[in-house]
Amino acid sequence: AIKGEAMDGHDFATAAVKAGAAVLVVAEGKLPSLGRLTAPMIVVQDVLAALEKLGVAARARSKARIIAVTGSAGKTTTKEALRHVLSAVGKVHASAQSFNNHWGVPLTLARMPQDCDYAVFEIGMNHPGEIRPLVRMVRPHVAIVTMIAAAHLGFFKNLDEIARAKAEIFEGLEPGGAAVLNRDDQRWKLLEKMAKEAGVEHVFGFGENARSTFRLTGCELYADHSDITAKIGKQDVAARVGAPGRHMVQNVLAVLGAAQLVGADLDKVAAALADLSAERGRGRRHVLHHPNGPITLIDESYNANPASMAAAMALLNATPVSGEGRRIAVLGDMLELGGHSAKLHAALAELIVGTGTRNVFLGGPEMRALAEVLPADVQTEYRAGVEELKPIVIAALGPGDVVMVKSSKGIGFSKLVEALLGNFPAEATNIEPT
Repeated sequence: AIKGEAMDGHDFATAAVKAGAAVLVVAEGKLPSLGRLTAPMIVVQDVLAALEKLGVAARARSKARIIAVTGSAGKTTTKEALRHVLSAVGKVHASAQSFNNHWGVPLTLARMPQDCDYAVFEIGMNHPGEIRPLVRMVRPHVAIVTMIAAAHLGFFKNLDEIARAKAEIFEGLEPGGAAVLNRDDQRWKLLEKMAKEAGVEHVFGFGENARSTFRLTGCELYADHSDITAKIGKQDVAARVGAPGRHMVQNVLAVLGAAQLVGADLDKVAAALADLSAERGRGRRHVLHHPNGPITLIDESYNANPASMAAAMALLNATPVSGEGRRIAVLGDMLELGGHSAKLHAALAELIVGTGTRNVFLGGPEMRALAEVLPADVQTEYRAGVEELKPIVIAALGPGDVVMVKSSKGIGFSKLVEALLGNFPAEATNIEPT
């Protein structure tokens, strides 16, 4: 039972017992408020410290090959792709949702079954020093850094500082472990240097760069998938990637490389990519049923920073409309950009114009900076909040349209997605098979 900023897990102890909890871990100071409970309890001074010890114990007993993933964008997508493809070759344990912080990582460790073959952990951060203690608990055999971009820039002076914070993931690698880094990223050399300074003997790059160990050699992008060829170490791979987008192809190179490094059968892993699908809030598509024809909704409402905005706009641009349909971008604030926020939001204008998008709906106080600089030939509607924006977007959609919703989670654009799904009967087009 963990006490957070807004809620205290101890307040839900009775509900947990009714839901079938076998044992409760509670703080000694909370005992008087718990009353009589029928489940056994482990009483500790510090519940989070106890959870960390449980996680460390679970890691110590495990013989699984472990992969840890960090980066400014693509962490959860890469983690879920690894979960999916490694499930084709063994028993996999992975972080739920985006359980990547000082609560989520030890909880994921503590839940790790003793008999799993592979485990995949997502490790995030908002500030320097947050990854180091988490990765030292996880002790991965492979550490992936997806990319370095202006995410959480409000807490850092520049992108180099972000790269250094992400590089803490190297400090927990098992002896003989490997770092898998984006060879196309501008911070490649800095990350490579920091990996070697941390004692990492094996540093591999992924990307299109000719010197990448895990290198893309060919790519055909389609609206609902991509066909790729790649050189993964010494092995040639041809695969269909079920989730669309250039950014997904980039993530898949890291997935294939990491899978090879942990000894997975690469042919089976590559074949499993065909069934890969986008997660809710991270590119999942829905067909909305307008009375006069279908509308395609791309749900990117979970997170946003300048790099992921570019990837989402590219995905929108690659998705065909039907009939008289339009490509429509519904964009919300990118959070945690600090003093850089206004400049980075305004810079999205070049991206929008470059992709040819001419219908834009903007929501959130930070998006005002973009609304003020978009040219007159881009039809723009701006509202300060999602509630004011919802009816305008719903009323504007027509048959054949493709609408992409993208924002940071804290802006609440998931409510806009829910409103669209509720207003138009819908079906998801790429749900993960069960």
